[in-house]
This record gives sequence, structure tokens and C-alpha cells, in this order.
Amino acid sequence: MAKYSIVVPFNNEEENVTALYARLKQVMEQVGESYELVLVDDGSCDHTYKLLEEIAAVDSRVLVIKLRRNFGQTSALAAGFDHATGEFILAMDGDLQHDPNDIPHFLEKLAEGYDVVSGWRKERVDNFMMRRIPSGCANWLMAKLSGVAIHDFGTTFKAYRREVIQSIPLYGEMHRFIPALASWFGASICEIPIRNVNRERGRSHYGIGRTMGVLFDLLTIRFLLKYMTRPLHFFGTLGILSMLTGSLLSATLIGQKLLYHNWSLMEQHGPLVVIAGVLIVAGIQLLAIGLLGELQVRHYHTSQHRAPYAIAHMVRLQASEEPSMLPEA
Repeated sequence: MAKYSIVVPFNNEEENVTALYARLKQVMEQVGESYELVLVDDGSCDHTYKLLEEIAAVDSRVLVIKLRRNFGQTSALAAGFDHATGEFILAMDGDLQHDPNDIPHFLEKLAEGYDVVSGWRKERVDNFMMRRIPSGCANWLMAKLSGVAIHDFGTTFKAYRREVIQSIPLYGEMHRFIPALASWFGASICEIPIRNVNRERGRSHYGIGRTMGVLFDLLTIRFLLKYMTRPLHFFGTLGILSMLTGSLLSATLIGQKLLYHNWSLMEQHGPLVVIAGVLIVAGIQLLAIGLLGELQVRHYHTSQHRAPYAIAHMVRLQASEEPSMLPEA
């Protein structure tokens, strides 16, 4: 078993694969501890997987995982985390915007006893309007909602203790919120500045269109952190308020009807009758659907132990042997 596992997801990064592998190998050999590289091909359409397979054919410390299609970065990371054997697991992007020379700084913090070490792109080089402003707003909001005082939730460049990261269910786009989820499990978290460099080759997979999805994920994380074990406290409060408002409105209208016998309720206050009915009936039904939906998603990804990805095959060079195809997971 290796001491360190480096998990890197790739999607159409043929221009960066070989260079990143060489840099990672150089840095980890200088560290002087046992390590493995878990390289995940997330449904690439170019020659990314072929290059990864060639690397695995000559280096027994490399495990290559090929997913059957593009499942997304969170699922690719989950596949890597599930098959990593290291005591400590680091994750980073495969586009060379994360500098492998920062890895020793992560390892130092792990050695100090932290469970999660998060990278902080303190001096960002991204487009100011399209990337830095939306990212800054999202990070500020996430820190407020989660209570985790870090500056950069969005970067993949993080390090974890094995038992912590493998206890966190990942699905959807939850990889950027791992520190918040880890805090719920009582993990100790710290943050270190990392270099942020421009992409040298290839095309970025990130854009302003992801902002709306991040906002939805923020709402989900807030709910999970506060109401994961007591969802009825959230939905029940809204439901009771809705029912009380509808009931009070109905009681007022019924009281007026009893007081004024010749008074036509529907002619005088027809819209209020409809609103009262909607508050009582539709509110209960919609809240119940939301409650069942959230619990079902949680149950699907945790209790059933369903993986959010499907592996085509894995490649690792066995000692003194030819490269072998490992059985699918």
C-alpha cells in the first residue's frame, strides 16, 4: 500500500497528460515516500486514454481508470478515491493549472494532523468578469452557509486523509463542497495558498454557464449540513406556517359567513377562498414531495452504495509482468 495517492481526472487533455505525469513523478520522487498515481479518463474523445495506457505500461505506480462515458468531474474523482490505496489522498486537475511543486506543502499540513488541506488560489489569473467575480461571490456565500472559513471551495487541488474522503458520498457536482461536507463529519480543515497559472495547452472546460448549477448546489449543501439528520425540521416548519396561514384565513372567512348570513362568501372574497385552499392543500403536497425527493436522493447515493460512475476497465503494470487489465469495478 502506498503512503500517498494522487488522483487526477482527465477529459480531453491529450496535450497535457505526458507533461503532468513527468512533473508529478519528479516531485513525488523528491518527497521520498511511496506513492501511486490514479489517473482517471472521464470519457475523453481524443488520445488521452491511449497516452494514459502507455504510461501505465511502463510504471507500476500508475493506475489508469477508464470510465465508460463522460460522467463529470465529481464522478471521476469519486472513481479515483474509491480505488486509491494511499493513507493520504491528493486530488488535482489534469490541465497543468495546478503546480505539482505545491504538493509538499499539502503533505506538510497533513503531517501536522489536519484531515483536509484545501488549496487557495490567492492570486488568480483568470478572467476578472467571467471567472473571478462569480467565483468570489460563490466562495463567500459558501463560507457563510457552511460555516467553513476558507476562501476557495472551487479548486480541485486538495489533500485528504483516506478515512475522511472515503466517508463522504460524492455525486452531482459536489466535489467543490468536500470541505463543507467534511466539516459535518468533524474533520479538521486548513487552507494553503497555491500557484494559479494560465492553461498552457488545450481548451478550458469551465465557463460562466456553470454558475447556476453552483447556486443550486449551494442550496443543497446548506440543507444537507443543517437538516441532513432532521429534514422534518425544515419542511415541517414551512408546512406548519403554510397550514396555519391558510387555516387562519379560512377561519376568518367562515366566521364572517356565520356572522352575516346573507353574505355571499364567494362573491365577496372568492380569491381569498382559493388562496386559503392552495395554502393548505398545495403547500402540504409540495413540501411532502420535496421531503421525499431529498431523502430518496440521499438514500440512493449512500444506503444503496451506488457508484456515480461506470468503469470500462483499469490498467496497472504488475511487477515483472506485462500490463494487465484489471476486472471492472
